[in-house]
Amino acid sequence: MDSLSEKMTSCSACPRHCAVDRSAGKKGVCRAGMNPKVALASVHHWEEPCISGTKGSGTLFFSHCNMRCVFCQNFDISQEDFGEEIPVDELARMMLGQQEHAVHNINLVSPTQYLYQIRDALILARQGGLHIPVVYNSNGYENAADLKALNGLVDIYLPDIKYADNQLGRKYSGVSDYFEKASAAILEMVSQVGSPVFDDDGMMQKGVLIRHLILPGQLENTKQILHWISDNLPKDIYVSLMGQYTPMYNAPEYPELARRLRQREYDTIIDYFFYIGLENGFVQELSSAKDVYTPKFRPKEIKDTH
Repeated sequence: MDSLSEKMTSCSACPRHCAVDRSAGKKGVCRAGMNPKVALASVHHWEEPCISGTKGSGTLFFSHCNMRCVFCQNFDISQEDFGEEIPVDELARMMLGQQEHAVHNINLVSPTQYLYQIRDALILARQGGLHIPVVYNSNGYENAADLKALNGLVDIYLPDIKYADNQLGRKYSGVSDYFEKASAAILEMVSQVGSPVFDDDGMMQKGVLIRHLILPGQLENTKQILHWISDNLPKDIYVSLMGQYTPMYNAPEYPELARRLRQREYDTIIDYFFYIGLENGFVQELSSAKDVYTPKFRPKEIKDTH
């Protein structure tokens, strides 16, 4: 297993391959440093029912991001400098601390830029008694090869798949190869954890749950994504069709993104989901498109809410 210092000397933790020496204080596009930076530790009740359940999901929100989504709802931590850097052993202790809140799982939100730090922290946490499922909750822009480092450490993968159309990825998120990277990453995730497994209470214990945020006016993009899922993934895969899009951050600068999703757009996609033979998933009431469901972050502070 490659050491953390070896991986950070020439960083290639994500598809951007910035090759900067993070161990020497250099920073690439994501602006993440050597140590993981955490913006919020919380017990979160607004994930999918099989993740949040009745007791909540023990989330750890990481600062910075390898994408530049103009509509990011967590822009204050992904694009700004909120959060606190902590060593890997402290991250492991935070995971164990979340477990003490009797949550259903540990939920690592926006983890990609700290993949190898998280690997080491999970090893320590497992040794320290971490036994509940671990959720890797990412934007999907991952290197499939690097995800292999998490094999056996992550139980549930919760990736986005945002774009089938790379022109949209370039325009709205600043990446030109999103679909190729995200689709390969999801195939790797499925190969690691297999078909979904649920306990008697309906809580996910293992597997992949794919999220897709439907953008206003981009229904063809969504249909292409659903086709890819249907053609390439097991029939028992779970998909969360998210209708919660809210024009946040820089989205109002793009006229086509400066509105919420219309009910007829969402209904069209739900019908299409079943039309092409997909069976398992989650839908949202469009009333969930409110910023009240977005976590509130504070600068320079890890806030533990439960």
